[in-house]
Order: sequence, then C-alpha cells, then structure tokens
Amino acid sequence: MSKEILLVVDALSNERGIEKEIVISAIESALEAATKKRYSGEVELRVSIDRISGEYQTFRRWLVLSEDEELENEDAQMTLDQALEKQADIAAGDFFEELVESVGFGRIAAQTAKQVIIQKIREAERAKIIEQYQDRVGELLTGIVKRVDRGNVILDLGGNAEAVITRDELIPREAVRPGDRLRGYLKQVRAEVRGPQLFISRVAPELLIELFKLEVPEVGEGLIDVLSGARDSGSRAKVAVKSNDARIDPVGACVGMRGSRVQSVSNELAGERIDIILWDENPAQFVINAMSPAELESIVVDEDNHSMDLAVAEEHLSQAIGRGGQNVRLASQLTGWELNIMTESEAEEKSEAESEVLKKVFMEQLDVDDIIATIFVQEGFSSIEEIAYVPIQELTAIEEFDENIVKELRDRARDVLLTRAIASEEKLSENEPAADLLALEGMDDTLAYELAAKEIITQEDLAEQSVDELMEVEGMDEERASKLIMAARAPWFADEQQG
Repeated sequence: MSKEILLVVDALSNERGIEKEIVISAIESALEAATKKRYSGEVELRVSIDRISGEYQTFRRWLVLSEDEELENEDAQMTLDQALEKQADIAAGDFFEELVESVGFGRIAAQTAKQVIIQKIREAERAKIIEQYQDRVGELLTGIVKRVDRGNVILDLGGNAEAVITRDELIPREAVRPGDRLRGYLKQVRAEVRGPQLFISRVAPELLIELFKLEVPEVGEGLIDVLSGARDSGSRAKVAVKSNDARIDPVGACVGMRGSRVQSVSNELAGERIDIILWDENPAQFVINAMSPAELESIVVDEDNHSMDLAVAEEHLSQAIGRGGQNVRLASQLTGWELNIMTESEAEEKSEAESEVLKKVFMEQLDVDDIIATIFVQEGFSSIEEIAYVPIQELTAIEEFDENIVKELRDRARDVLLTRAIASEEKLSENEPAADLLALEGMDDTLAYELAAKEIITQEDLAEQSVDELMEVEGMDEERASKLIMAARAPWFADEQQG
C-alpha cells in the first residue's frame, strides 16, 4: 500500500502540476475522514505519511486544557492532570496522541477519499492561480474562448487558469464564439471559494492604452507616453499621447504608415473608431485638441468647479456635441474636465449675465458706481476676496486707478470680509450646545457649535437626525455622521434593554 500511495502522489502531482506535499496532505485528510467513521463521538485524528517510504500511521489526539478551562468534549479534550498521568512532559495547549489502527489505503471509502483529494487539489490550484496573477492586475491577457455562458465569456488562459469576461465588460454587439482568440485587460483578481477568480474587461479605457503599447514600439521604449483614454465601446474612442522626444510626432507614430497601427488596435476592438489626441500641459489647449474634429470659437475656464464653457459656431454645434453627446462626453472623460457646449450667442449671453451679477455684487458690497464695478469685471476680478488680497501692483496697474483709490477699495473689500466673518461667528454662537452634546464621544467644540447653529442642541436632538441630514454640515463624512448618531442613540438601546 505504501508504494500505491507514492504512485498516486506522483500521478496527481504530474497531471495537475501541483506540489507533491499538497497531494500528500490531501491523502492524509482523506485517511483521517475515513478513520473518523469508526468512532461515534467528535474525535480528533492525525494521519502521518512518511514522505520517502509511503508508510503511514494514525494517531488519536486530545487537546490538553489549562486548569481554568472547562472540559467540553471528552472525545477530543482532556484536563492537564489527566494528561500528566499519561505523559510527564506535556503542557497545556499540547496534544496528547495515542497510536491507533490505520485504515487500509485500498479500503478507504472511495467517494470520501476522492472528494477530499479533489477538493484539496482544487483549492491548491486556485491558490496557485491567485499567486500567479495577483501581481498582474492591469496587464493585457490573451486567451481562447472556452465557452459562452449566459452572455458571460469564459477564457482559457492556459495552465489550468480561466478568466471571465462578464456581459457588461464585453464590447456591445461583438460576436464571440468558442475557439476565438480574445485579448482583455485584467481588471480584478478575487480569491473566491467557488466561481471565477480572474475578471477581464474588453471595455476598459486601459485596454485601449495597453493595445497601443503593444502596437507602437516607441511607446514601449518610453519615447511616447499614452496618458489617458476614453471609450464608447464598439463605436468610438479617444486616446491622449505625448512625445518625450522633440523629433518624434506622437500622433503620426501611433497612426502608423497608412494608418496600420491604429487600424490594428481598431480591429482588436471590433472596429472602434479611434481619435489620437495630442496632449498639452495647458488644460484649455488639451480640451481644444480633444474636441477634434470640432472647432471652438472660445473657452471660459472655471478652475473652482473644474469645468469649461466651450463656444462653437451655430453650424458646428451638432458636430461638437456628437451623436448622442458622444464627442463632448469622450473629450470630457479624456481630459478630466466638465465641458459645457454652447453656441457663440449663448456664451455671450451667459457671459453678460454673469458680468451683470458681478457688477451688482461689487456695487452693493463695495459701495462703488457702475463705472468702477465694470472695470473690475473687465479686468477679470470675480470676488471680493480677490480685490482684498491680490498684490497691490495688480490694482495700481489698472489705468483708471491711482494709489489712493486702490487703498480705499482694498479697505472696503476687507471691511466686507470682516463683517461676513463676524456675522458667521454670531450665527454660530446664537445657540449654545448642551453639555451632553459637547461630552458625546467623537464630538469636538467646533462641530458642536455648528450643530447648535442648525438647531441640533442636545444629544437627543442629534439622535433624531439621519446621516443625510448631518452630511449638510461642512467637512462631515458619512462614517463620522453614522458614528455620532449611533453614539447619541446609545441611551435609547440601554432603556430598551432595561425595559
């Protein structure tokens, strides 16, 4: 029987590509399971197979408890006193073992042995796949379509590794059949007990970038960088490129001779039409490039909201927007800016309306006339803070202003800001937070006064709030809001338990 065990170990190890130690461990578990059937209680057993000879022994074992531990299972536990009577050098936490008769390997309940061994080997195979691929997330993988199951594609990557492309990660309307060769972007590796572990995407923008790295040697050599990509899978895509060598045209290199390189990428993505966009460190110029082939008449950049208003000629509006908003949506994804498309007349109307609002703010808060307010707007000032704190040279450089006017305007602007700050503090101090709110776990004085300003004065008031309501407090996050509310509600649960 010892030779038979070693033969089984060799066969399974070679067939599955699994380490022999894992197969031996699986057989030991199978022998333990078969031996347990001889006993009626919940016994603990250990089977030890000699790795060289194949001989094996079976031991029944009891966990030795410390003096303050209670004996719960006499079949698998014993007290320290009992153990010391049998073995003088034993200690709490050790196992006392007793040699028992082993079951014959050939007489093991076949189904039990088979199930245990297969389960252990599958676990080992899955662990091996995880280990092999967990550091490869973000790579381009190629596999053969094994089967299509309810719209999900199962790819054979070789070496017993399989990956899944879920229906929503497949290019729409792409015909996929068993035996097809597919490339995809390894998006996620999950250590699942059952089911797929490797998740591949055919729609991720990263796939587009990785394909260009594959098709364009200059990218692989670091002469060209592919910085970002945006896709409407199966229809159209945009990719931003930048040259690290002034002698190389990054767009031309990615297009290739007669469009060969970009066509290869397009063919891999089911005919997706790809625009190659020249990256620019100036965000406005980058957006102009990304909106190609549409021509822009003007751009207004809003840094605070990370958005841009793009004005186009009336006759080019539909081209700029694209079918179903596709062109502007892809340009927005590519650049990372929120883009608002409008006609020249609409942009002019919006600009005039915003200017009028600003003029009124300056006139009312700084107590100046229409002429001075208009000058501020024309010079690009958009807030009282800018007037109060920009370098004085910027104001004195304005033709209509002298030093006396500048000093007066800056003083007025700072007075407005001071008045606002005082009003804000008064608002916070109108309601004093109760002592129990101040003492609540996770509370600080600043937050307590902000809550009090919103009529949340006591711990009871806070307990009645929802997370969404607390999210209105500046700087609050969901986790902190939830913890504060639960802390405030703690007395409720205490009352329920006493009742």
